Amino acid sequence: MENTAAVMMGISKQNGQLRAPSSRSGPGVLSNPFTSVPTVGQKPAADSPEGPGISIVDVTATKGNEFEDYCLKRELLMGIFEMGWEKPSPVQEESIPIALSGRDILARAKNGTGKSGAYLIPMLERIDLKKDHVQALVLVPTRELALQISQISIQISKHLGGVKVMATTGGTNLRDDIMRLDEIVHVIVATPGRILDLIRKGVAKVDKVQIMIMDEADKLLSQDFVLLVEDIISFLDKNRQILLYSATFPITVQKFMAKHLKKPYEINLMEELTLKGITQYYAYVTERQKVHCLNTLFSRLQINQSIIFCNSTQRVELLAKKITQLGYSCFYIHAKMMQEYRNRVFHDFRNGLCRNLVCTDLFTRGIDIQAVNVVINFDFPKNAETYLHRIGRSGRFGHLGLAINLITAEDRFNLKAIEDQLVTEIKPIPSSIDKSLYVAEFHSADDQAEQQEMPDDP
Repeated sequence: MENTAAVMMGISKQNGQLRAPSSRSGPGVLSNPFTSVPTVGQKPAADSPEGPGISIVDVTATKGNEFEDYCLKRELLMGIFEMGWEKPSPVQEESIPIALSGRDILARAKNGTGKSGAYLIPMLERIDLKKDHVQALVLVPTRELALQISQISIQISKHLGGVKVMATTGGTNLRDDIMRLDEIVHVIVATPGRILDLIRKGVAKVDKVQIMIMDEADKLLSQDFVLLVEDIISFLDKNRQILLYSATFPITVQKFMAKHLKKPYEINLMEELTLKGITQYYAYVTERQKVHCLNTLFSRLQINQSIIFCNSTQRVELLAKKITQLGYSCFYIHAKMMQEYRNRVFHDFRNGLCRNLVCTDLFTRGIDIQAVNVVINFDFPKNAETYLHRIGRSGRFGHLGLAINLITAEDRFNLKAIEDQLVTEIKPIPSSIDKSLYVAEFHSADDQAEQQEMPDDP
């Protein structure tokens, strides 16, 4: 593999674009051993390296914000990073600067997309510790969510030096809440019935609340809660800010928005972050079996284009080298590469010059390539948000997609947690995968009969 070693001499020479030395990759790296489907995507024109009218831009320019960009308190940033939140998610990128400006927000976002951070970060940034009254109210429909949100708030704000967060829900001792509110409380996380009871008793004073947040607003504005929510708002300052997060937009949400929100900034990430059309499997392997399993997948699947995710920069480069040694060409990309090389890799991959891209999580939100029909988690992600963004690279805009996860013994708990959070099912990989699940316009019975079987233990 001397030629392969030469290819891997450095990023500066190959710009993240590895060419397989064997004949398996073929001239121009367009042929592929596991599919005869022609390369999908725009073809650069002969008169220009990039094609006419195509400019190389940073595809992550509008999706690559840092938490530091929002001028947050250093102590708040410490809490954010200790939570393991390295980069803002799309809903956080959209929400944080708008919420900090004081404007109302109406956002559509699923669980597992980072929406709690989208409203908690700006809320905590705006808490004034010099004031000893309730400044923020978070309404949620269930006790479990109230406890979860209050705990996250406490963790993020632990370095701020005295932010007092309280959770209050039905089914708990009312006297305990009354005694707690006799002390300083800055943030209340509550279910509607309990907080309204405390307000009416004159115990919870919310007339100086500057920001009210409604998480899972579609549930809060259902028949079970809507009258309670309306009553709660009547006790708030008329100039309060409202942040509303909902997975769906029923008529009740629209009516509420028209009545109570002032020129809200609307965010809709539901189309981007969807599992519709994506079939999800996992293969239970050891770390040493991963490359062999990946090689098996390459040889059996009909891939238009694939994206393979690793959990570190070093593993991206090592895996790219392994894939090249196996005889397949691939591109790779990570944050430590020079910007011009990252731009070129994205541009060429988007235009179909290579079928496989190995990358890190930093670029899950910048990739929007409709030809991608297979996503492989070579390293399984640690949280639902990352998983959703990764596999959302396939099945774009209603197209079919396949997500395959290589799971080790250490990953099994994360697998169950992510299934629960996203309310989805990740099935064991079958001995054969129906091509109609991820290949567009696959209708031929003869083609299905010719489909090769996947081994029981890839």
